[in-house]
Amino acid sequence: MRKLLAAGAVSLGVLGSCLSAAQASDRAAFAPDVAVQAAGAAQDAVAVVPEPEDLDESSQELDDALSLPVPDAALDEEPPARASLAAEAEDYVAEEDIQAPDPVVNTSAAEVACKARVVAAEAAGDEASVTCASWEPQASVAELSAAVDAWPTPAWCDDNGANGKWYVNRFKACGIFPGSLQEVHPRTGRVTGTMQFLVRAYAYSKRDIKTWAYQVELMEVSSTGTLKGVDAAGQAKCAGKCKVAESTFPSQPMSKSKDAVGQFFMDTTIKTSPKGQKGEGQVTAAWRFSKAGNTSNELSLMTPPVRCDNALPGTSKTGCTMPYIPEMAYAKNGEYPELAQHIEYAQTTKNLPGKHGTKRYLTRLTDKTKMRQNRNKACPSSLERPVGKQCDEYPFASTWQGAEHGGGDFSRRMIDATQNEEGGKALSRFYLYNRIIEKDKFLVWIK
Repeated sequence: MRKLLAAGAVSLGVLGSCLSAAQASDRAAFAPDVAVQAAGAAQDAVAVVPEPEDLDESSQELDDALSLPVPDAALDEEPPARASLAAEAEDYVAEEDIQAPDPVVNTSAAEVACKARVVAAEAAGDEASVTCASWEPQASVAELSAAVDAWPTPAWCDDNGANGKWYVNRFKACGIFPGSLQEVHPRTGRVTGTMQFLVRAYAYSKRDIKTWAYQVELMEVSSTGTLKGVDAAGQAKCAGKCKVAESTFPSQPMSKSKDAVGQFFMDTTIKTSPKGQKGEGQVTAAWRFSKAGNTSNELSLMTPPVRCDNALPGTSKTGCTMPYIPEMAYAKNGEYPELAQHIEYAQTTKNLPGKHGTKRYLTRLTDKTKMRQNRNKACPSSLERPVGKQCDEYPFASTWQGAEHGGGDFSRRMIDATQNEEGGKALSRFYLYNRIIEKDKFLVWIK
């Protein structure tokens, strides 16, 4: 199971870090992040262009293709740095679309619980200090920024600093969350020790297996007094259509040079048959800090939901994705210039949906009959095709926004036949590699 995820890291451009107990405190090394983007296109010559919808569900061709690395042509572009998570439709999903709770929301409850412990200890005449963990950062922005810069983390994750937010693409989720630890003597109220820390949270899935992983790495930013050299240990639990297959977060000492790491593997619990099953699971990592028998309250951090399915047309393999709306991106000076120019015209001049930077999404249609109806309305066989040209329609016939089922608004244009055919193959690859199933949203980015 762990080997499968690690092997998949090469094709995903992610770290499939599999830590043994001896390695658990070593820092994770991250592979360069690579955008998984395939150029998109319309589909006209179905008889010529094999698409996932036209292959048997047990197709070995699709199963084999699903397990291969993304073609080199799709790896040309590094994802742009994001100034804000609120920006929509580039390489990371908008904040409002990520259903992961903000850990800081629970800070007040944690502080109340901690104060109650202090009051109880004071009333009992207890001389033992009380340690409270919180998501409320006490370190300065400069301290946190310096710590983030010194920590090997994917650029797309740490470019925004330790802002306590999740950043997500189709198969990865990452965030850096600041927190603090404080030890108080109940009788005197004196603070005897503090620690400021960061949590690098990293979840990753794979397009063709039923398992996904979650890693949390706790890094000390600074510490004082009795909280120098604390230990951390924890576990994980999964809610929804998933179960924890493996949980590794043993007690580990923390220091400026040694981080505590927890690694968890989850399996989806959706049924393997019949075809078309899907379900979401959400995993929570929880841990406590301790020093000389004094243990803190529990902190927990939940990932965004992970959708697993066996509903991808053309293959029987189960795979898991993050809550990210992918984009098919290609250039007007690329392999399909006439295709790109047509879609740009359709999106801009005719105001048709699917444009980069908007929320007017395209949604995938997988029913072959309905796809044929879309295609026949936009590009009927009675329409004359000049020599060397084919009829290209937008929105794509394989979307619910197509000519027949999208309300009647569409665009068609005669374009180079080879560009149209190769564009159809690119669209199929885009669906395949991003695991876009029935009614999944996506956008089309013309560069």
